[in-house]
Amino acid sequence: MLPDVRSQTRESLLTLFQGWNEPTYRLDQLLGWLYARRAASWEEMSNLPKGLRQRLAETFRLALPEPLRVQGAQDTTRKFLWKLGDGSLIESVLIPANPALYGERSDRHTLCISTQVGCAYGCRFCASGLDGWKRNLEPHEILGQVLAVERWQSAQPRDPAAGPAPERWVGNIVVMGMGEPMANYPHLMAALRTLNAPWGGNIGARKITISTSGVVPGIRSLADDPLQFRLAISLHGATDAVRGQIMPVNRKYPLAELTAACEHYVAQKGKMITLEYILIDGINAGLDQVAPLARLAQRLHAKVNLIPYNRVEGLPWNRPSESDCRAFAQALESQRVTATLRLEKGHDIDAACGQLRLRTERELASDPATPTLAA
Repeated sequence: MLPDVRSQTRESLLTLFQGWNEPTYRLDQLLGWLYARRAASWEEMSNLPKGLRQRLAETFRLALPEPLRVQGAQDTTRKFLWKLGDGSLIESVLIPANPALYGERSDRHTLCISTQVGCAYGCRFCASGLDGWKRNLEPHEILGQVLAVERWQSAQPRDPAAGPAPERWVGNIVVMGMGEPMANYPHLMAALRTLNAPWGGNIGARKITISTSGVVPGIRSLADDPLQFRLAISLHGATDAVRGQIMPVNRKYPLAELTAACEHYVAQKGKMITLEYILIDGINAGLDQVAPLARLAQRLHAKVNLIPYNRVEGLPWNRPSESDCRAFAQALESQRVTATLRLEKGHDIDAACGQLRLRTERELASDPATPTLAA
């Protein structure tokens, strides 16, 4: 199978074009089609000579993820189920601009993207790994989620009163979808470098957040990387006893090792970490968990993002009441910890990682004629 052109760097393409005796401006035209215009076929590249397009088609694949299902929430959050070239299914979630998410406020959207088909880390509350791990995503499949969402968004009817469409619909990226990003570190970083590059997505590194369940070597590698990507930790437990119940990764990288790696990141980057904390009734949502969480957040100078659990069919965990969630947030803030309670983005669209993929795969397995695309 031919490599995908979007898994190439500008430098590798430049070397190729020089070997073909093509001028540099032709490469700039190609990159414009790939990342600014989000082309899905060589035929769209109308200002490239036909001979060059044919040569490119003989050398590379050109594909974007295919939207299989699109679900829209009442709060305008949308979940995308993508079909990849080999038939694998992955998810992305497009979240409206919100000052309480990751980093500075933006008038554009945040896109949560996936890095693997399935997941091998087996967090007890998560749907992503219920059918196991299938494979890592290639760089073009990771960054292609951003381009495919923007291509889909650009094709939707737009109110003329809203003014001209933005050049980029996605202003912030959160690598927090299906899979463990640090388990696919080389492909992830290749994709993010392209999304950050001026010739690629031109999305600032500070607008990109990588979330990990606590894979310590990946955190340390990210800390030593020159680009200023932000870090979020899927914590969900502020003691080894609690975290170990729901996150198997804690056996290999317990909180002491995780905390040390996070301190290294803060020392290297000088950036605030986000601690993701899904509130699960009867597990980690009791007020007795506030004190250890506050101590950890204070030690790391981190902010805490509280997320009420999204119920997953087949799993035993439950969502705390809204009053319990608010009480937890208030108790945390009383400890002088910056905390955000996310009520609510996408609770009505299978928003938990892997839910839509899992349900669709089971529906298609029982009836291959199942209708798929729904706006």
